[in-house]
Amino acid sequence: MKLWNRERIKGIVRRVLEFFLNPRLLLCFGLAWFITNGWSYVFAAVGSALNITWMYVIGFSWMTFLWFPFTPEKIVTLFITLFLLRRLFPGDQKTLGVILREQAVLKASMARAKQNRRRKKVAKWLVKELPKRRAAKRS
Repeated sequence: MKLWNRERIKGIVRRVLEFFLNPRLLLCFGLAWFITNGWSYVFAAVGSALNITWMYVIGFSWMTFLWFPFTPEKIVTLFITLFLLRRLFPGDQKTLGVILREQAVLKASMARAKQNRRRKKVAKWLVKELPKRRAAKRS
């Protein structure tokens, strides 16, 4: 049995597309994008069309800042999207249910990783300390 067969890949792609193409999520993402980015495009367009220098400068300055690789704009947009989704559509289990399930899976995997790190640390300590303690008992 192959781990990644065609049906499994199709199922994953289908679930991802259903999640991201959900109209409620798209609406919230559009609003979040406008809050973080869209206003600058409007400022740049209106400022250049009506020859309003300050509006043009502010819009293009913000757009220039967004193109730097270190801007946290995409992360902020994601958090605003989730906030809007929870506020505007609290009963949307199709999208929020997927997010909550993925959050639970992530928490469980982080807990397992933490437990494995603790086990390795204890095992390393035992390998280091047991011979010393045995030698101290013999003396």
